[in-house]
Amino acid sequence: MAKTHVLIIVQNLPVPLDRRVWLECQALVARGYEVSVICPKGPGDPGRQQLGGVRIYKYKPAPQARGVLGYLLEFVYCWIRTALLANKVWRDRPFTIMQACNPPDTYWLLARIWKRRGVRFVFDQHDLNPELFLSRFGTPTSLPARAQLAALRWLEKQTYAAADQVISTNESYRKVAITRGGMDPDDVTVVRSGPDTSVMRPVRPHDPPPHADRHTLVYLGIMGPQDGVDTVLEVMEELVHRRGRTDVDAVLMGFGDCLEDLKRRCTELGLDDVVTFTGRAGSALIAQHLSAAAVGLCPDLKTPLNDVSTMNKTMEYMAYALPSVSFDLVETRVSAEDAALFVPSGDVAAFTDAVESLLDDPELRVELALRARERAAKVLDWGPQSAAYVQVYDSMCAIGESPKAVEGFEYVDLDDPDALRQFVLTRGPAVT
Repeated sequence: MAKTHVLIIVQNLPVPLDRRVWLECQALVARGYEVSVICPKGPGDPGRQQLGGVRIYKYKPAPQARGVLGYLLEFVYCWIRTALLANKVWRDRPFTIMQACNPPDTYWLLARIWKRRGVRFVFDQHDLNPELFLSRFGTPTSLPARAQLAALRWLEKQTYAAADQVISTNESYRKVAITRGGMDPDDVTVVRSGPDTSVMRPVRPHDPPPHADRHTLVYLGIMGPQDGVDTVLEVMEELVHRRGRTDVDAVLMGFGDCLEDLKRRCTELGLDDVVTFTGRAGSALIAQHLSAAAVGLCPDLKTPLNDVSTMNKTMEYMAYALPSVSFDLVETRVSAEDAALFVPSGDVAAFTDAVESLLDDPELRVELALRARERAAKVLDWGPQSAAYVQVYDSMCAIGESPKAVEGFEYVDLDDPDALRQFVLTRGPAVT
């Protein structure tokens, strides 16, 4: 019997750098699905590659967008390149299901086109783009800004309307899909972006750290306007220049629109000797720095988007038994519970105080680290999320459905011990 072929579309990150999407791919392959991915190239990536049983089709990324027109051109360029590669994937092997991961919310039209050939559409919603707009620019007052927000809401609505199934990263996103998106609750499944804790776990360094007399603060993630990474520099300035600490440095892993601005700001603040920017970080570099750090930093401000978004970095810090400090966000509390310290959004002094309390109290660091690792492994791990994710596809393909009973009969529920016991007792004379 031929395997069901799934095509996954990603625009904002290459695969396997997008860890959530890569885990999804591996879950589908392990279940017996055939998986292809379309995404932009990372530095040095080939146009075609096969990794872990997944065929990856890559295109040259668009130039960095600037302004509304720049983003429009980027979306159009990526959409066309993706549409052309989708045809190539189909020629290589027809696909049955298409999954699009946002941002942006533009691939509903491609899904509509392929639905004419019987392809079903799964929307894996990583971001709420209207909330992203509001978080970056505030409530629009001008006509052009209101039009942009209206366009984002329209694109999101069209994506929901085209979707056969929606995958949400948390309950907050699921609620939006049902209320604002009009989705049937049965067609919306929460699949959290949990870490694979069998792989993401503390490692011992090969060599002694270069600055064994320092505590290292670490940031891991995208560096965009909404991510608040400038707060990390403010915290370092407070610790080093105002509080006079000589026992602290910071490592910032990741990339994004603000990276170069952050580097310039770092120089202006006189922090170049205590702050390191790694750029894109692979799994080995992430393991190295998260295992060596003393505190993980979650500087995302409370905004309409951040408050309801699950922060991958929080859970990844936890997987590495790393205590963290975060501004107080609804979904970050859901992830970390009592394994992190929370301070009011935007209060840099309180954030710095919380960091310093961890640096100066090794027992508190240990306590939070142990809580973090335990919660990551027992509650947030990708394993249960993987099962929920694969079940979406199994249900669409009628895999693993309960067998239909012989006509005129009803199957006994074998998963209910009490029901099975009662059934056994009904055989023969009644038990008294």
